[in-house]
Amino acid sequence: MTEDTATVPGSGQREDDTVLAAENEGMDEAAGHPHAQAQVPNPLAAQVKALEKERDELKENMLRALAETDNVRKRANRQIEDARNYALEKFARDLLTVADHLARALASIPPGERALLHEAARTAFDGVELTEKELLDVMVRHSVTAIEASPGTPFDPTLHQAVTQIPSAQPAGTIAELFQSGWRIGDRTLRAAMVAVSAGNA
Repeated sequence: MTEDTATVPGSGQREDDTVLAAENEGMDEAAGHPHAQAQVPNPLAAQVKALEKERDELKENMLRALAETDNVRKRANRQIEDARNYALEKFARDLLTVADHLARALASIPPGERALLHEAARTAFDGVELTEKELLDVMVRHSVTAIEASPGTPFDPTLHQAVTQIPSAQPAGTIAELFQSGWRIGDRTLRAAMVAVSAGNA
């Protein structure tokens, strides 16, 4: 055996082990490198984002529809209430003429002279008085009430209609005399009271 081909027993095995260890170390370093593994995109991310956007749009549309439905319901209730009040106002306004006639009939006989009436006339007078009372009770049950307009009451242009201003013992700016009773239905003025406003003592 020549010198060129001579081998040292066991040396080839050690060289192979050294090469294999170096390769393994290189592989371990490559595996630990932050850019060694390519990041795989999530194929569902775009679909999730689209579904979230669709969900938000549906929620917004649902809230808008609920708000619009509530507005429609409120408008319908107001229209129904207005229609009912308008019909009742017309009827109540027509009844005011009846109430005025009954009040005039009762006022035509001064309280001091009522005891002098003949029995039949007194009975008729009592019937008129009871009729007026029943009519006023019915009107009150339907929220139709008289407007306060007695002498000394502060003048309110939303409730009273001033037809004249006269000297009076009442304070200036208050009602001096009532000419025609006023009525309201709920919070609305059905008919303003016709009054004279006091100008104070002349």
